[in-house]
Amino acid sequence: MSSRARYSLAAAAGALLAAAFAPLEWWPLAVLAPAALIALWQGTTPREAAWCGLSFNLGTFLAGTYWVLIGLHRGAAPLWMASLVWGGLVGIMAAYGALAGYAIARWLPTSGALRWMAGIPAAWVLLEWWRGWFLTGFAWLSLGYTQTDTWLGQAFAPLAGLYGVSALLLLGAGALVTLVRGSARERIAAAAALIVPWVAAASLRTLDWTHPVGQPVGVAIVQGAVPEDQKWQDANRDRTLELYRRLTLSALGTPLILWPEAAPPDLANDLTSYLLGLYKDAAQRGSSLLIGVVRSDGDDIYYNSVLSLGPGIAWYDKRHLVPFAEFFPVPAFIRSWLRLMSLPYSDFSRGPPDQPPLGAAGLRFATTICYEDVYGSYELPLLADADALVNVTNDAWFAHSTEHAQHLQIARMRAMEDGRYMLRAANDGISAVIGPHGAVIARAPQYRPFVLRSTFSALRGLTPYAICGNWLIISLAATTLALVVGWCRLLRSAADRRGAHPAAARVERMLED
Repeated sequence: MSSRARYSLAAAAGALLAAAFAPLEWWPLAVLAPAALIALWQGTTPREAAWCGLSFNLGTFLAGTYWVLIGLHRGAAPLWMASLVWGGLVGIMAAYGALAGYAIARWLPTSGALRWMAGIPAAWVLLEWWRGWFLTGFAWLSLGYTQTDTWLGQAFAPLAGLYGVSALLLLGAGALVTLVRGSARERIAAAAALIVPWVAAASLRTLDWTHPVGQPVGVAIVQGAVPEDQKWQDANRDRTLELYRRLTLSALGTPLILWPEAAPPDLANDLTSYLLGLYKDAAQRGSSLLIGVVRSDGDDIYYNSVLSLGPGIAWYDKRHLVPFAEFFPVPAFIRSWLRLMSLPYSDFSRGPPDQPPLGAAGLRFATTICYEDVYGSYELPLLADADALVNVTNDAWFAHSTEHAQHLQIARMRAMEDGRYMLRAANDGISAVIGPHGAVIARAPQYRPFVLRSTFSALRGLTPYAICGNWLIISLAATTLALVVGWCRLLRSAADRRGAHPAAARVERMLED
């Protein structure tokens, strides 16, 4: 096969992988597409393998994150600037694939089950975890998210988290290649690797790792569905405030009322009387409010926040900001140039890392804002005290794109990992109540004002993943990769010594056997 054909096939396989995620959810592609790349890596030089990995990730992230360009452009960035930022993101993700390909060709065995079912899956999982936090991280399109509706995800997400599910998928991908190219003994191991996780999942998926406390609680999620190109216009300010007030009044008496991210089109500091009026009305009817709102805490210091109006008043301030949307990771002179050229830039301040759960309706909620729910480890320190999860978001920037469905899928994975209900409020959808096994219990129609009414239960206890976090699967992957690389070096060293010592050939044959 020519190099050009190999790279084209890798790009096509990567693009197909994007269809494994919501909304299409053709989840078998999460095994088949990586298996195709593993096969394409076979017999390549480090340079060719790097280009294959780069092509594969280009296909995945071009097809799977096109909505980033839409969001940046709708957020007032000129098309050239939006294209530059999105292109940079895709380029970085592609570079991770190139790095993986080069390392695999350079340091892993050239063939065999040890390469396909151990070395490559371990390297892939480590790189997936790395890109989830390095340089603020971009954990979108991690393989494990494709399994929110399968036995595999339902069983192993609370056990080993997102990356544990990814590892099982990659083990299956390597097993497929082994079935085609491996020896008879390797094929037996590959068949077991394909079957055993699913058999185990059939019995594990219904286990409840957490238990309910108290009676079910009512929740009303207020979805304003105000278009972003109208929301922040001065002429529409009062109309938007009245819309949220009217929808909220219709839900009074529900124990918890939840608003999306930055729902009021003004600073909380300038809405004191408006919020106080809602607080009084809610308190009279026994309701608590969780409101996504922007606030200021001094000159030019702004926070993207959630305000709790219940028996008391408390704040949660977003701590993981989105680069090029909520802050610009550029030197001060570039920021000054952006201001001079009247180009869009923004700088929110990060909230502290150790904020406690928010109290409302007599319960405590581990709270995230928008993109923060991609970082599953953030909520783990709070789970001992948290009764449920809350995520408020504004996905309206991304128009009618696949981002909405992908983001809901991510929220479902967090509920599965933590064994908690997830209450999700989105400006124009997808607002939903998600159960502890990832099922969407109630969901609002998209792109129109709506009050979603449902119930949820406070859950206590910790899943195995909540106890161990990502460190268990990452340590296993790192250990596996180190052993495979060490074994490979030992074999190559024995090969280099062949003929130099009378016993060298016998030693190599013993190691290979």
